Amino acid sequence: AEGADYVAFGSFFPSSVKPGAVRPPLSLLEQARVRLDCPVVAIGGITLARVPELVAAGADAVAVITDLFESPDPAARAGEYGRAFQAARRGQST
Repeated sequence: AEGADYVAFGSFFPSSVKPGAVRPPLSLLEQARVRLDCPVVAIGGITLARVPELVAAGADAVAVITDLFESPDPAARAGEYGRAFQAARRGQST
């Protein structure tokens, strides 16, 4: 009601950052998109391979820590995420 810029949900997958976090079902992403008037972000244990699954489930964005900062080249890895996200979104519309 106050105008959030986005809402994040997770931890969707096991994460070393928050090992004891509760795992919501992926269906929460689509439910949130239907009910909320802002972008929905998935967080927690996100890897590049999970991007298509999260986009298909309704994520507008993903928040990534470990997979980026454990990469030898975080900037290049971030670019891979951008490309994977765009490809996943294109795949959704076909």
